[in-house]
Amino acid sequence: MIRKDFRKNWVIYLIALPVIVFFAVFAYAPMVGVLMAFQSYQIKGGIFGSPWVGFKNFLDFFNSYYFGRLIKNTFLLSFYDLLLGFPAPILFALLMNELRGVKYKRVVQTITYMPYFISVVVIAGIIKDFFSSSGAVTLLLGSITGSTSNMIGDAANFRGIFVGTNIWQFLGFNSVIYMAALAGVDQELYDAAALDGAGRLGKAIHVTLPCIMSTIVILLILRIGNLLTVSFEKVLLLYAPSTYSVSDVIMTFTYRKGLQEFNYGYSTAVGLFNSVLNFLMLISANAISKKFTETSLF
Repeated sequence: MIRKDFRKNWVIYLIALPVIVFFAVFAYAPMVGVLMAFQSYQIKGGIFGSPWVGFKNFLDFFNSYYFGRLIKNTFLLSFYDLLLGFPAPILFALLMNELRGVKYKRVVQTITYMPYFISVVVIAGIIKDFFSSSGAVTLLLGSITGSTSNMIGDAANFRGIFVGTNIWQFLGFNSVIYMAALAGVDQELYDAAALDGAGRLGKAIHVTLPCIMSTIVILLILRIGNLLTVSFEKVLLLYAPSTYSVSDVIMTFTYRKGLQEFNYGYSTAVGLFNSVLNFLMLISANAISKKFTETSLF
């Protein structure tokens, strides 16, 4: 059966081959490294020659001083980013859908897309400059509050700056898929709503949102499944010892333990724990969505 299908659709198999090779080499083959989580990994011995320690690395992490802080910071940053960052591109797409000036619409789209395509290193540098003690944003707020302290180095401000700049950075790009979904809404539905006396807000609530709800739910499930990753690179570039109490997350802790302290087995265990949490959240979100909305990934 497979041979018959291959002879008939060999071109499709050929097209799919680079994708299969990519995932086999860069996604599945590296999974062998998960074994390090159960070892006292030594470079000399390698994965298959290092001594086994069982669940010791996991127990050390669960009993460490940092465990509670890391879980709290990771979940809070993730939750705030989801709460404020997920609805923002939906609202932006709805507003863009109401614009009738094509040129103005293109200008706005271009401006909002730009931050996404800027390197995260550059973005972090811009944020540090703007929120430093002599930065533009600090001086502007200082003219109102009278305080010109280093905002990015203040633990009380870190989460707000992180989430706010995340919205600015991803607003335009994340709205693309919603705009594509809006383009597929049947215009006759709007005409019918207009006949029933619905205004712009009424059309958005009773026509637009229900038509793109399946897209919103799918993207929400995917977002929840990747929730604990928390823009790791950006946190790493922005945080400092003065803000560790609110900014240190699981992924940054893994980086320090693995690449700075060379404790590869321990860092792999922490990273595996984070991946398992993400997987469980994805499965749970998908199951809840399937039960209550009949929309799911699988």
